[in-house]
Amino acid sequence: MGAAAVSMQKWPLESRSHHGLDPMRTAWEGGAIVRANVSTEKQMATMVDVARLAGVSISTVSHVLNGTRNVEPGTRDRVLAAIEQTSYRQDALARAMRRSQTDSLGLVLSDVGEPAFAEMMHGVQESAYADGMTLLVANSDETAERELRAVRTLLERRVDGIVLARVADSSDEVLDELSRAGVPVVLMDRLAGLPIDQVGTENRSSMRELVDHLVGLGHRRIVAVVGDTRVSPLRERLEGFRDAVRSTGLAEEDQTVLLSSSKSENLSDRLSAVLTEHRPTALIACSTHLAAGALGVVRRLGLSIPSDLAFATFDGFPYPELFEPHITTVRQPGFDVGAAAVRLLISRIGGSAGDPSTVRLSPTIEYRASTGPRVPQPSEKTSTAQPMQTS
Repeated sequence: MGAAAVSMQKWPLESRSHHGLDPMRTAWEGGAIVRANVSTEKQMATMVDVARLAGVSISTVSHVLNGTRNVEPGTRDRVLAAIEQTSYRQDALARAMRRSQTDSLGLVLSDVGEPAFAEMMHGVQESAYADGMTLLVANSDETAERELRAVRTLLERRVDGIVLARVADSSDEVLDELSRAGVPVVLMDRLAGLPIDQVGTENRSSMRELVDHLVGLGHRRIVAVVGDTRVSPLRERLEGFRDAVRSTGLAEEDQTVLLSSSKSENLSDRLSAVLTEHRPTALIACSTHLAAGALGVVRRLGLSIPSDLAFATFDGFPYPELFEPHITTVRQPGFDVGAAAVRLLISRIGGSAGDPSTVRLSPTIEYRASTGPRVPQPSEKTSTAQPMQTS
């Protein structure tokens, strides 16, 4: 195996008698005593050690390790036995430098706490694993500065490609740096009107379908809790809501939209006022986070779902069967979105050319008891809300 590790310590000649030096372990060097501390610790095995023990060339060991050429079964068995005996481990960094690839992907999520993103991350992870890739994950926590830092760190780690779910106020610098580095990137969930690969969900059409369902049940006054429309899925859901209001002939002055400028902004007071003053018969929350806040308001007001208010949400909650009544949910195919993003990314890493691709998967709508049976139409006073109120 390799030579023993040696560290050298020097003392002036006049002080050597004070150190009790073993004459068998001392030597003269330029007027000073040199002591060799011989370590008995075994060094890490190298490919040379494996080749010597197996009686083959270094290139044969490399072919067995990397699968770059067929090796005769008996020879392959000797190499594998030598690897086991020497406890040899490949130097991943050196191998990556030789191949100009690290077999690793980066994933940057804007909020790992969102159930929809957890599902997408699972899809990314499983798809990456199936392709033999290591996954490095970063949470930007809806902060542009953290997002940029995460991307730079992943580039420093020489990942082969990045899946990116951008924050609401993502900086152009992020995509600029990725472009300069020549690292393939796929946007996930939060898509952009840019010539770039991206994978997401059909948000606009699914909102139209949900509103059509509520209208079919007799609802004529709906409040949509949309949140921050800088987030593209929320903006698309708002567009779908407006489409449905027009196509179904609902009176715009009887519909209410609640927007926010950030995820941290509390919409509770405004929603409480809408539910009290305008008395909508149905509520749509456009994300799990918004649904949780809306359910809290409904509870504080003492309203009953669905007898007082039909309730539906996008994305939904983990363990939905624990909610009573069960909640009507537009469920994203999160796992499939993540897996599709990785497939697209790996194709680009492999040299696939062609125009940037935008892939949109269809969600499913799980109709549950929270939207209830058909509602009777009571006598109603005219609402004072503004058309498609966005306060």
